[in-house]
Amino acid sequence: MKKRRLIALAAVAVLGAVVALHVRERPQSAAAGGTALSLQRAERLGSVELREVDDVYVADAVIEAVRSATISAQIAGNVTRYYVDAGDRVRRGQLLVTIDTREADARLAGGSARVAQARAQLSQAKLNHERTAKLLQQKFVAQAALDKAAAELDSAQAELKAARAGENAAATARSFAEVRSPIDGVVTRRLAEAGELAAPGRALLEVHDPSALRAVASVPQFVLSRVAEAQSAEVALPAHGAKLRATRVVVLPAADARLLSTEVRADLPAGLPAGVMPGTAAKVLLPIGRVQRLVVPAEAIVRRGELTAAYVASGEDAPRLRQVRVGEPVADGWVEVLAGLDAGERVVLP
Repeated sequence: MKKRRLIALAAVAVLGAVVALHVRERPQSAAAGGTALSLQRAERLGSVELREVDDVYVADAVIEAVRSATISAQIAGNVTRYYVDAGDRVRRGQLLVTIDTREADARLAGGSARVAQARAQLSQAKLNHERTAKLLQQKFVAQAALDKAAAELDSAQAELKAARAGENAAATARSFAEVRSPIDGVVTRRLAEAGELAAPGRALLEVHDPSALRAVASVPQFVLSRVAEAQSAEVALPAHGAKLRATRVVVLPAADARLLSTEVRADLPAGLPAGVMPGTAAKVLLPIGRVQRLVVPAEAIVRRGELTAAYVASGEDAPRLRQVRVGEPVADGWVEVLAGLDAGERVVLP
């Protein structure tokens, strides 16, 4: 007898829990005690429809800067000082890093000395040429002596030009000890520290312009023919809950033979959400035609944790919560239905 009583009590408890859960999930008007008919009059209803919508290919993408620069050393020497750090804003031409200039200074001094030496030799060659020309007029020397003096003058002039070129090269190398920004932007990261040895070609800093960003995606070749002429696209930023219209779409005229894909670039508009930066994950939505899709108003979708559902109105019965599976949103506030609903059914709108 006790065993039967315990079983009955357990059944009543389970039934009570199910009823309570159903009451919580029902629309407020139904929970207030209204009938199915009064609920349908009080609530707005939407329909599940089969519509022709844009067929969109969704490609995984990464945000990158349109204008970026990896700034490298052009001379050898120890890094003496950094004037900026990651996250700092910089202007074009701003001093970023200095490199030890002792070796460059020595080369510049050597170049200046060679210029002075070449000037002295040129001055002597000019005087010698003038004296030889006067002696030839007085018939004290032969024509060969004047020819030799003229050749020495030409050689001295060439030596001066070479010395000046060497001095300019040394001065240019000396200027490379001051590393300056080639663009306006933000320092992405530092790739060396003060005291480390810089060498020609070694990267010291990365800078990008945050005012011009784009989403870069790879599109497989089986859809390339349908996106090759794409004039518009949307870029979704899942981490920020935003979707933006691209200002420009470029399909590169080359394919990756290893991945069998082609790169597509979608330029982003100004006024991006805070935190959008190079490396951010994104999705590029490329229209590839028109297709029939089963859709439902997006506002009819109810999300409870892991559950995605909709209240389905059926005749005189109260609306019932039905689990559904939805796809990507489509135009005008509709969302694609993958499973759980049929065309013509009515759903409750909040």
